[in-house]
Amino acid sequence: MIKSLKLLKTEAEYNTAIKRTIEIFHAEEGTPESDELDILLLLVKDYEDRHYPISAPDPIEVIKLKLEEKGLKQKDLESIIGSKGYVSQVLSGKKELTLKMVKGLHLYLGISADIFLAGTK
Repeated sequence: MIKSLKLLKTEAEYNTAIKRTIEIFHAEEGTPESDELDILLLLVKDYEDRHYPISAPDPIEVIKLKLEEKGLKQKDLESIIGSKGYVSQVLSGKKELTLKMVKGLHLYLGISADIFLAGTK
């Protein structure tokens, strides 16, 4: 067990916590190691959130990925976005998404509204 569990402030502390997390990763529930693991995971996540932030995904890239995942084409978005040309302009970033489009894309492609809101200020 680590002598004291505290906020991770340095890369060395982070690396030590990661090493210990790996050592006790399969700790049996209800054991002191399991409790230690729960706390270590929180500390590691906090350190990573502060030092290695992950930027929000680009909504247009998410739309393109969902189209690919579902085997759909740009033309499949015409009923949601508009004409073929308008779909092309939206997917190239030349035109902005409207609230109506976002609602439609959310329902049709299953994209979380949070994806569309992440980049707004």
